[in-house]
Amino acid sequence: MLFKRPSDEKGDAWPAILVGLFASFGGILYGYDTGTIAGIQTMPYWLDEFNHPNAGRISLIVSILSVGTFVGALAAGIMADITGRRWGIILSVMFPFNLGVALQTAATSQPLFIAGRFFAGLGVGLVSAQVPMYQSETLPKWIRGAVVGCYQLCITIGLFLAAIVNWATQNRNDSGSYRIPLAIQFAWALILAGGLLCLPETPRFLIKKGKDSQALKSLVFLRRLSADDPVIIAELAELKSNWEHEQSLGSASYIECFKGTTGKRTITGIILQSLQQLVGINFIIYYGTSYFAENVEGLPDSFILQVIVNCVNVVMTLPGLWAIDNFGRRPVLLIGAVGMGISQYIVSACGAATPISNFTSQCVQFAFICIYVSFFASTFGPCAWVVTGEIFSLQTRAKGLSMTTAANWFFNWLLSFITPYLTGALNPTQSNVFWIWGSFCWIALVFVYTMVYETKGLALEEVNELYENEPRAWRSLGYRNQLRTNPIYEDHYNKSIDEDNKDGNPNAEETEKV
Repeated sequence: MLFKRPSDEKGDAWPAILVGLFASFGGILYGYDTGTIAGIQTMPYWLDEFNHPNAGRISLIVSILSVGTFVGALAAGIMADITGRRWGIILSVMFPFNLGVALQTAATSQPLFIAGRFFAGLGVGLVSAQVPMYQSETLPKWIRGAVVGCYQLCITIGLFLAAIVNWATQNRNDSGSYRIPLAIQFAWALILAGGLLCLPETPRFLIKKGKDSQALKSLVFLRRLSADDPVIIAELAELKSNWEHEQSLGSASYIECFKGTTGKRTITGIILQSLQQLVGINFIIYYGTSYFAENVEGLPDSFILQVIVNCVNVVMTLPGLWAIDNFGRRPVLLIGAVGMGISQYIVSACGAATPISNFTSQCVQFAFICIYVSFFASTFGPCAWVVTGEIFSLQTRAKGLSMTTAANWFFNWLLSFITPYLTGALNPTQSNVFWIWGSFCWIALVFVYTMVYETKGLALEEVNELYENEPRAWRSLGYRNQLRTNPIYEDHYNKSIDEDNKDGNPNAEETEKV
């Protein structure tokens, strides 16, 4: 078995897993929208229709999506706490995202197209913060990492689909060349919103809103156990007890998110999501087609090369999902930083040492770009979403995830905006840009070792105990192995059992044994 379910876990895991996997579909919107513009900006008909935008205007058109996503990600925390995780995603998809797609599809001038990019980005930003939140609050801990990581897998699938559609329509001599790729996004939005209408809200959010009976129904749906089963009663009591404990600690304002161990988690999430962008993946995603057209002219068509890169991105995400829950978060991230750094330095060295026309050098550079993408897809790609989705308490999760996701989108915008200027300054040896991305990989290596905690196999409530009682991230693996016997955790758990006894729970004794 690739994923080993604990022998003492009762009920069925597949309903929660399927719910988490379906929510991952939100990544299709992210990846497809991001990948579509990479091909559209080089299509002859689109260039003629939009008056051949210069480098500065291309920079604006590409990066304005990330401005929208940044705003959306910041607003996602407030929205998720008001509407709920499920309805927050549905509303984000059906309104701002679909509006943005409609404007882009109808556009025949740059201003309308740019406006559409912003609103589509607003929807993507809202979804990108709420999907990992929804997944983390519904999934069993033993497979949470792999399923939350599937969000990144769907991002890569979206990128791959965009590359295929762009390749298929690039030579059309009509508006269908860019309108077909854009309009397909309506289908992704309807699938995601329609499916979520049939799925439950997360039990943790319902408890937070005082809707205990609905939380019980949600747990029954997710665990496939009866409402009076001792396991369900114990889990509900534990979730309630943890929420009451968090409430006793004070408010959950944005300022509180930067205090104490919560502040440590917020800073960790912000820097990790920033580094996911700073290691350079979106240089390949946004500008790969144009980069290949100018720097590897001896290889096949640049659209085909982009399809190959996206194939690698999809396929190599799969072993990463397995590794996250089998080896842990820290080892995966550390190995990824080293692999990406070495690969990108080799690309830079080959480009600097040989003429652009050297066919052997072109082959080596493209091969190591694919190796770099492999390391990213199996490590930082999915694992950054997993770590940020599980390090926050229920009280701060919505706001914390909104800020960490906003950091991801801020650097997504920054890099997509400056890249045309950066590569122009480095011309003709544009491969020198990989020295920059590769250097950030070594910064990521040090950061992961010193700041990222190992949370593999822990319930979200247990992650709180880990952060409260172990100040050093590199010692977290040893501490998490002893967490179940930690007196603080035992006292906290026994408190929930005592409260059940006081309430006259007929299953309290049996629940305590479980």
